[in-house]
Amino acid sequence: MPRSTVHYIVHRVTEEVVAIRHKVIFLPKTPEHLEEVSRGFAGLARHRAFIKAAGAIDGCHIRIKPPSGPDGQCYRNRKLFPSIILQAVCDHQGRFIDTYVGWPGSVHDSRVLRHSPLYAQSSYPPPGHFILADGGYPCLQRPLPLITPYKRQVQGVGAQRFNSHHSRARSIIERAFGMMKTRFRSIFLQALEVHYTFVPHVVTACTILHNICLSAGDVLAPEDEPEDDVEEDEGEADMEAVSGAQWRDQLCAEVSALEVVPPGHDYL
Repeated sequence: MPRSTVHYIVHRVTEEVVAIRHKVIFLPKTPEHLEEVSRGFAGLARHRAFIKAAGAIDGCHIRIKPPSGPDGQCYRNRKLFPSIILQAVCDHQGRFIDTYVGWPGSVHDSRVLRHSPLYAQSSYPPPGHFILADGGYPCLQRPLPLITPYKRQVQGVGAQRFNSHHSRARSIIERAFGMMKTRFRSIFLQALEVHYTFVPHVVTACTILHNICLSAGDVLAPEDEPEDDVEEDEGEADMEAVSGAQWRDQLCAEVSALEVVPPGHDYL
């Protein structure tokens, strides 16, 4: 088959998939759907203190063939390979409910966040709810409610217990990325064989197909191990941002106060 024909088919099919994005990747639209997601996260965390969690967010590096010249260095991430960043929010089942892809790999997760439509529009989650994030993001109350873990060097049993429950729930986004990469390993195993400007289209198509597979009951065990080398939030200035540290302290107090019933335990 001529190379030009392959190029046409790949681009045509990719764009057809991307065209149904908003039918497949969407935020909870009803109170019932939001409650289902929140209960799911409380189940993942194994604690009712997380009953208001409405998603988990993280960034994922997609290997690419960078442009030649000085601009190519912008795509080299902290692990020294060229990439484009996929920022995604998923629900308790690992289904993507928001995606934003295209920033060069050298850019910090918190900067990608602050330039994303999710942050700019600040319409989700609704008041009283929050999104779980790792230490690479700021802990915020607004404009986008994000609850991050306490720093690793934090002392105190309460904070450590909070971090443990937080990690149980938040890690679903890492598993979602792992499932997607496992499902499309021929695409993500090496640098994408497309022009770097078309990478966001291919990645978005894969997130859509990932959701369709989950809806069909096709759940895979991710082969990728979760990344532990979290970059600390770089603290890019935002005069409108309000810290969520006090909210996190309240959640930590709930974790310390509430008794969790171990599953499968008998009481007489």
